[in-house]
Amino acid sequence: MRVCGIDCGTEITGYGIVELDDRGPDSRHAPRLVSLCSGAICPPKKTLLPQRLSLVYRDLVEVLERFRPDVVAIEEVFYSVNAKSALKLGQVRGVALLAAATAGVAVAEYAPLTIKSTVTGYGLAAKEQVQFMVARLLALPAAPEPADVADALAIAICHIHHAQTLTLQEARA
Repeated sequence: MRVCGIDCGTEITGYGIVELDDRGPDSRHAPRLVSLCSGAICPPKKTLLPQRLSLVYRDLVEVLERFRPDVVAIEEVFYSVNAKSALKLGQVRGVALLAAATAGVAVAEYAPLTIKSTVTGYGLAAKEQVQFMVARLLALPAAPEPADVADALAIAICHIHHAQTLTLQEARA
């Protein structure tokens, strides 16, 4: 299973491709998570919003075409005190959903608390804790930077863990 996690943001949109490697030579091989690619899309600050959205869309489509994930996982919309910020974030999120639809890739959405809880064991974990656990789970030499990249990888890891749980539950039924 290959998942593209996307952490939408108006200044930085993080993305990460994580694959579940469960092809061992025998039944003793434990599945492992492998980071295939990660990065941040950072449009220039003085760029107008339509051009920023276009850049995010173009870069995400390129990543999806290159890595051909089975699923795109995105953080669900959360409520914000600042309506203007929430609206802009929703626009970036819409662009990410459009990129996934254009690539013909299914989308899964997860609440921020679910993502943090899955990766760190604590739904209110700090950014540094998420970065640390992502690096540990993916056997990375250092914590992903910026934090938006770690968040994107965490979203992908969250989806893989939830998909594994569903598969196990279906096998038992």
